[in-house]
Amino acid sequence: MIRVTCAIIRNEDNEVLVVQRGEATDHPFKWEFPGGKLTSGETEEECIIREVDEELSIDLVICGKLPEVEYDYGIKQIKLIPFICDTLDELPFLSEHLAYKWLPAMDLMSVDFSEADVFVAKSYLEKFKDQKNPEKIAVSEPETSLIDDADLQSMIKKRVNAREVEWVAASAVENPAVFSKLFEYSYSDDKKLAFHSSWTLTKVCDRYPDLIYPYLTDMIETLSKLDNDSALRSFLRIISLSDFARINTSLHGILADFCFNMLNSANSAIAVKAYSMEILYQLSVIYPEMANELSASIHILMEDGTAAITSRGRMILKKLREFPINSKSTLK
Repeated sequence: MIRVTCAIIRNEDNEVLVVQRGEATDHPFKWEFPGGKLTSGETEEECIIREVDEELSIDLVICGKLPEVEYDYGIKQIKLIPFICDTLDELPFLSEHLAYKWLPAMDLMSVDFSEADVFVAKSYLEKFKDQKNPEKIAVSEPETSLIDDADLQSMIKKRVNAREVEWVAASAVENPAVFSKLFEYSYSDDKKLAFHSSWTLTKVCDRYPDLIYPYLTDMIETLSKLDNDSALRSFLRIISLSDFARINTSLHGILADFCFNMLNSANSAIAVKAYSMEILYQLSVIYPEMANELSASIHILMEDGTAAITSRGRMILKKLREFPINSKSTLK
């Protein structure tokens, strides 16, 4: 019996990622949830995070687990171990698959899954059949005193589900020190703590965007010093969704230089490039003289880019052609 993990990966719109296998595989052209075999000495959680990183180059936060599925394919017997995961990375880099789709949960059964994955899809749909009309999560009144540092770190490192994010968000509104700790943890040398903290920070900012502005200066000034790709993706996403009129103009040049470096670097993750493009577009609206440089960089990137980055590049190029130029400011 081969033990295999798989991930039901959800994006910000609650869509689920499915990927298509290649021709020279056990199940040619079938669709599946990404994942792979456990290696010796590896936990199931470590396996799914490693496999998805290797196959798709995206980061995950594990949010739950579904019942295991045992299936006999004749040539092999597998035990499929499904994890429910969230991600901020919507542009997977396909190293082993032919294609990918983000599907609404109710459309999962429209694709031609491998047999074992059919049972996983049905299990997910059964568990979340009311997801389209979820009940509002009740959030208890946050404590007025600062949450214990060790408890907060432990909760974040373990995982942060929707209910806990709501609780942290409400706590951060009542007590800015909680939000400050999430920001502080995002710079931790503990990679898992830094990733989960920065991910939680984005979720809190989605609900209460005004909370980030006192921290934006420090966030932008330290981007080049951030030695954690996962936290960097979260920070760039937060910045890309911010009101640029509220960002100090003295930071615009720093931000532009950093994002152009990310866009032109061969080592930058796809999500980093995508958020950098969006930030540079926002700056181009303010500083129209940047538009030509941004357009040229995107065209170069698209020459050898993946289908995902090419699609995002075309969207930005279209917006560059259409945006109204109202400012005569010069970027310094």
